[in-house]
Amino acid sequence: MTYRVAMDIGGTFTDVVCYDERTGAVTASKAPTTPGDLAEGVFAALGRVVDDPAAISFFVHGTTQGLNALLERKGARVLLLASRGAGDVYRIARGNRDRMFDLRYRKPSPLVPPRDVMEAGGRLDFRGRELEPLDEEAVRLAARRAREEGFDAVAVCLLFSFADPAHELRAGEILRAELGEDVLVVLSHEVAREWREYERTSSAVLEAYTGPVVRRYLARIERRFAERGLPVPVHVMQSSGGLVNASYAMRRPLQTLLSGPVGGTMGGVAAARMLGRENAICVDMGGTSFDVSLVVNGRPDVSAEARIEGYPVLMPVVNLHTIGAGGGSIAYAEAGALRVGPESAGAVPGPACYGRGGTRPTVTDANVVLGRVDPAWFAGGLMTLDEEAAGAAVVTLAEELGLDPLRLAEGVCDVANAKMAQAIRTLTVEHGVEPREFALVAFGGAGAMHAVFIARELGIAEVVVPRFPGAFSAWGMLEADVRRDLTRPCFRPQDALDGPGMSRHLVALEREALDALAGQGVPEERRRVEHAVDLRYEGQDYTLTIPLRDAAEPGEPGFLDTIAARYAEAHTSRYGHATPEAPVEFVMLRSTGFGSFPRAAATAAEAPEETAAGVRDVIFDGVPHRTPVLRRAGLSGSFAGPAIVVEETATTVIPPGCLAAIDDNGFLIVKVDVQ
Repeated sequence: MTYRVAMDIGGTFTDVVCYDERTGAVTASKAPTTPGDLAEGVFAALGRVVDDPAAISFFVHGTTQGLNALLERKGARVLLLASRGAGDVYRIARGNRDRMFDLRYRKPSPLVPPRDVMEAGGRLDFRGRELEPLDEEAVRLAARRAREEGFDAVAVCLLFSFADPAHELRAGEILRAELGEDVLVVLSHEVAREWREYERTSSAVLEAYTGPVVRRYLARIERRFAERGLPVPVHVMQSSGGLVNASYAMRRPLQTLLSGPVGGTMGGVAAARMLGRENAICVDMGGTSFDVSLVVNGRPDVSAEARIEGYPVLMPVVNLHTIGAGGGSIAYAEAGALRVGPESAGAVPGPACYGRGGTRPTVTDANVVLGRVDPAWFAGGLMTLDEEAAGAAVVTLAEELGLDPLRLAEGVCDVANAKMAQAIRTLTVEHGVEPREFALVAFGGAGAMHAVFIARELGIAEVVVPRFPGAFSAWGMLEADVRRDLTRPCFRPQDALDGPGMSRHLVALEREALDALAGQGVPEERRRVEHAVDLRYEGQDYTLTIPLRDAAEPGEPGFLDTIAARYAEAHTSRYGHATPEAPVEFVMLRSTGFGSFPRAAATAAEAPEETAAGVRDVIFDGVPHRTPVLRRAGLSGSFAGPAIVVEETATTVIPPGCLAAIDDNGFLIVKVDVQ
């Protein structure tokens, strides 16, 4: 068993990367995604990179099954069980208004309507002490209703269960005994053992809503592997950028909600490490969407909570900003102006140039018309593009807007580039981060085609196109660690700090994290645990997460002064000011276990005899340029633009005025002519 395989299932293509542990060789390919049965696309992609599937020792993939169920509102029917008197917490939500000046603003519609919320007696106080026993008969009544009315899942969120989960655990025992395995039972403290009742309720409801879809999908993938005689365990990417095996993902499906896009971020972390850079902007442009994430100080930009489709969720999430801009984004006229996206042609029918019946112009069609794609060697020769169909689609829209077809095609790309540049500003400039200080790591099937144009708009001087850019998210999954995140509440003002007690809690969390990694099959020598604490100034509502050196640090002399200084520094970095003389308050302990695997470094491919694949006219700024088309596998040294670099998983466009070079890692580095 010698192959480690990673797969990213996108809306248009399923990308696959295979690492041969014997030789160190890395191969990448793709196959069309099969929306009706994703497993078919998985095995079709496997067949392109692995000659003997029985030799696979490790398999990991990213899935958007849960996210798609949420986006399309096709999740499970959920019954919510709340504490008596708190049944409206989920519907009331928060009173703050996210968009102050949007006259049409509406809160997201609850995933559980009020009629499907039940209450049970029993109460704990804020310290977790029992004030009133749990009403077990009310729990059994909820179980009977769930069974009789055909609910798919039950979410349980009882007051102050983050302090002591005893009532929730007992409710879970009753529900599982009454409902069996057919109904998913979700306990809020298992999803997020954190304070804030609404956010914890929302997290539990999201897991219940998306969980059955994810569980069925993962069970089907594991069953297909077993049917084909493949004993390899299936791993899944988490939203935090870490890996878990499928059995854990089926127990905690919410962790996979953003598992598809974050693989590229982890690839960006690995690329930054290989290039010796601390900071990078990762952009993933596929057929449907454009995802932006950051690598800061060599680590992924991860938050302890997030909002997904307007719903808060308490779990570690790689900060991603996604917009509807991809190669399949449809261009159209609206009020006499050109618009691009967010509607996508998808995998079927796809862009007009795919020849599958699409007639509306897309970003890919515009690139074909401009000559920026090699129609005969698209996706490494897997597809031959229909130039006439692309031209016809663009001409139709050009006539509607009264524009020259070539001018319209370049306008489609310009509009898409402007939207993508603004998406990057949302994650950088709006948070006090200067994008000019970062390198732009571009990947995805269409990312390298637009990266230099986006960089110009933002003033970024360097673009990095890694090997296998179209399958880079999959490669990033091979670079990720197994990860388990654990939390415990720790509400203490600084004058009541119990440092040794805090250390004992962290040691217990560390032991739990190490045991969890052992259960994931991580060897002892490859396990490690990192700790952090959430702090705030007394009277504040929100916190910042401050790393700790180790579990013993809180018990050491001078800890309070040290951690307060770190908090003041973090507060200044985030908000531009601090109040060092103000007392701090401890809120939450966080321990994260990491289990590493051998890295799958991309090795240089053997150079073919010919690197040039021809010369073609390509439009840049309205002017045709004679442009060489180069095969990526055989490139070395440096060369000047204009140039089109083609490979199996992507096309890189290098405009005039830019200088490109291949480095020792096989990465294509483009120096951008910024003003």
